Amino acid sequence: MKITAAEITISAVKPEQYPEGDRPEFALAGRSNVGKSSFINKMVNRKNLARTSSKPGKTQTLNFYLINESFYFVDVPGYGFAKVSKQERQAWGKMMETYFTTREQLKAAVLVVDLRHPPTKDDCMMYEFFKHYSIPTIVVATKADKVPRGKWQKHQKIVRETLNMTPEDELILFSAETGQGKDEAWNVLQRMM
Repeated sequence: MKITAAEITISAVKPEQYPEGDRPEFALAGRSNVGKSSFINKMVNRKNLARTSSKPGKTQTLNFYLINESFYFVDVPGYGFAKVSKQERQAWGKMMETYFTTREQLKAAVLVVDLRHPPTKDDCMMYEFFKHYSIPTIVVATKADKVPRGKWQKHQKIVRETLNMTPEDELILFSAETGQGKDEAWNVLQRMM
């Protein structure tokens, strides 16, 4: 896909702040620091559209990125080890649950996991949550460049088995460094639009 425009339009915490209209949305979920922002940046060929940080828990709102004036990437707060209070984490959980269960424009969730490690308990819970609510889910396994190509199949198998994926569930090996998986990801997203 040729990207001609990409901008952050709003950081929202409640439904009345979500963008209006019926443009399709793809929400990126994953634990803190797994590479959601890097995924967005690589997909749209921008270095700093989505701010990346080595400090976990940087994203604390639903960030809506309008791409080519035609659809949104929605970056949601990471789960896992972000150094925030339990109260804050519960507020994020509620905010995300509201978005995922009520947003009609949501076409699919993109669950971002780290190919180098088996999916965490939180990853599994998130995947089950999407399945429970019948939200189409694409699993993107990032940092593929850090795993020798000869071991990709083994790591893919671990991801599929840990998340309990079916053979038809989408799993894309991705690298924000090399661009591995970018075209495949666009093909899947365009099909879902």
